[in-house]
Amino acid sequence: MHLRRAALPTALLTGLAITFAGACGGGGGGAAGTDGAPTTGTAGSHVLRVVAAEDMWGSLAAQLGGDHVVVTSIVANPAVDPHGYEPSASDARAIARADEVVVNGAGYDPWARKLVEANGGHPTVLDVGALVAVPAGANPHRWYAPADVRAVIDRLTADYRRLDPADDAPFVARHDAFVRDDLADYTRLVAEIRSRYAGTPVGASESIFAPLADALGLDLVTPKGFLDAVSEGNDPTAADKAAVDHQIADRQLVVLVDNTQNLTPDVQRLVDSATRQGIAVVPVTETLTPPTATFQDWQVGQLRALESALAKATGK
Repeated sequence: MHLRRAALPTALLTGLAITFAGACGGGGGGAAGTDGAPTTGTAGSHVLRVVAAEDMWGSLAAQLGGDHVVVTSIVANPAVDPHGYEPSASDARAIARADEVVVNGAGYDPWARKLVEANGGHPTVLDVGALVAVPAGANPHRWYAPADVRAVIDRLTADYRRLDPADDAPFVARHDAFVRDDLADYTRLVAEIRSRYAGTPVGASESIFAPLADALGLDLVTPKGFLDAVSEGNDPTAADKAAVDHQIADRQLVVLVDNTQNLTPDVQRLVDSATRQGIAVVPVTETLTPPTATFQDWQVGQLRALESALAKATGK
């Protein structure tokens, strides 16, 4: 998807700040329901209200919290560009009433940070980029970095335990079960692909795949300039276009990984060329696909497709 860093209009920020003030006014401790009242679960236990800027982080937040959290993901539609999303007053109200807000950071969703800061900030914000020390301008697609995903999982549980100490034991148990059981196939596939295919030359249509390629030990040969340009919505240089054309023509890669949610003329040309040369094209997406999928089912499906393509291309 194209990276559009347009600033929110001053009038919109002013309006959102007023919305924040109204939503927060007179509020007590704890999460707020849609009417502003504290949220309780079964047997009167406290339920945390969490807002995630994007659905991949929202999926993790919901699964780790179980019935002790209610999670709202703002961007949860594959047709919506998270980079250039225009927030609404209801988004501002949701953030104002939340116990915790999760943003990707690293320049990916500046609108989310602006919402948080519109009325003086928020007490608990998990900024993924800040957590894993990835600044704006670096690759923001941290949900494709398994180590960063684990860091977010650990931090979410730590936040839940701090915000709702009465439910400490269930949060710890859910964290351990999620890492051990729910992520088992994801963790196994990452390790298996790295063990069998490390060093294998692959290409990609944009930078979204770069963190995962690193984790898998694959040799991502597509020029970084091309990957970044497509991701940021810019035109790749003539030299980078020529380089990727040469790589495809000479079959210098065995698989091309394509973000199907960011189709540009350059990407389409690359995909068509790879197909003509008999190079497998493996699709990935930027957001949960389908939107009802869990984070791990989505990622496992993509990893299995990649492993199958690598096995066919290399005979391993």
